[in-house]
Amino acid sequence: MDPCPFVRILVGNLALRFPVSTKPSLSRIHPSSSSTSSCFFKIKLKNFPHQVGSIPVVHSKEDTNSSSRNPESCNASLQKSLAACFSLSKSEMDKIVSKGGSSYKLSIEVYADPDGNTCGLASGKLLGKVSVPLDLRGAESRPSVVHNRWVDIGQNRSSKNGSSPQLFLTVRTEPDPRFVFQFGGEPECSPQVFQVQGNLKQAVFTCKFGFRSSSDRNLGSRSSLPESKASRNWVPSMKKSDKDQSSKERKGWSMTVHDLSGSPVAMASMVTPFVPSPGSDKVSRSNPGAWLILRPECGTWRPWGRLEAWRESGFTDALGYRFDLFHDDIAATGATTTVSVSSSTLSTKLGGKFTMDMTTNVSTPSISPQSSCDFGSGSRPGSRPGSGSGSDFGFGFGLSPSPLRGGGFVMSSTVEGVGKCSKPEVEVGVQNVTCTEDAAAFVALAAAMDLSMDACLSFSQKLRKELRQQTQKFVD
Repeated sequence: MDPCPFVRILVGNLALRFPVSTKPSLSRIHPSSSSTSSCFFKIKLKNFPHQVGSIPVVHSKEDTNSSSRNPESCNASLQKSLAACFSLSKSEMDKIVSKGGSSYKLSIEVYADPDGNTCGLASGKLLGKVSVPLDLRGAESRPSVVHNRWVDIGQNRSSKNGSSPQLFLTVRTEPDPRFVFQFGGEPECSPQVFQVQGNLKQAVFTCKFGFRSSSDRNLGSRSSLPESKASRNWVPSMKKSDKDQSSKERKGWSMTVHDLSGSPVAMASMVTPFVPSPGSDKVSRSNPGAWLILRPECGTWRPWGRLEAWRESGFTDALGYRFDLFHDDIAATGATTTVSVSSSTLSTKLGGKFTMDMTTNVSTPSISPQSSCDFGSGSRPGSRPGSGSGSDFGFGFGLSPSPLRGGGFVMSSTVEGVGKCSKPEVEVGVQNVTCTEDAAAFVALAAAMDLSMDACLSFSQKLRKELRQQTQKFVD
């Protein structure tokens, strides 16, 4: 099936400039009085959490004058950073367009904080705000620059004497087609995984949850590929003496993803046990549990990424995580150097989304919405014994010298809170999928992220029934 249409709204290139003569109330935050900007923004879009950050200030009068004559020259000289990014699905876009779309606006509020310690939101002074109307008609098929200029803000913005602060910003919409996958059940129940497009669903993978026993040096099941020496270096041995620690550690969990022919195409394997920190019943950041995400290549399993997870300390009830990618040459040599591509927290009560997004500016190359991939026969040549011929696309997200060469949105997956039924929904940018194994690796990663919510459960609480049964089987 073809990917699903998505649209991203990118906001960036923010900059602020003040009139030469400012009011006494603004003198403390005038750029000439400090080398550090103390102005902040809050960007709002309906049905999305607001996003906050600092705004660089145009310091010199010459820059201000030249940019007045040529806004593009100012845009080129400013830091091309991304301030906010919002993603809309096809159904969300259709709902907005059906209502006329005229009321759908992006709101940017600008604050000044003379003391520099409130992020401009708690006690900072509101300098002004601006709304940018968003016309999303046809946005899923072509990129569009919605706004790219200076705009007056503040109480005097209607005045023509230049007495109001000005904000520069770029707002851009672009197509961002994604493959969407839905787990048919909770990962520990070994569900099918469906590709979804609108109301259509098609089974593309099956998952097998299990345990790697202390005597099993093979990362996969009997039907899986043999383990390579490189990946074996990542798997700590599990001795019999570990059994008496079973009540205080969770280890050996494994999720193998198979295509519809039954061949393994990806795996998530718990390689560092989840254990409570000393004097606590929770997994700490200083000693996180870890998973390896593996892909088949030339008849062996090879590491693709490493996911670490832990429970945040303090009053926040959150799951912390970090995901690192291996380079191709790094994976081949078994070295430990990795590239960190995602690190954040999720509420253990409400859940959230695990997200990997490498967007850094508002000029990210758009992706053709016509891309597609047949997950039934799109495997890479040589990726596993007896695989189909497939097409060698020559590049991809997998084990490559530049793992994120395309940039932009990479993937996201839903994670439910503790005690809730979780059927992860996975979105993957089309530029990161060129074959079945590409998609399967993201599915395995999504499963590992979901299972980490259980693995990081307080050790004073019981695991879910399926996990307890499997744990007993493993211990015995």
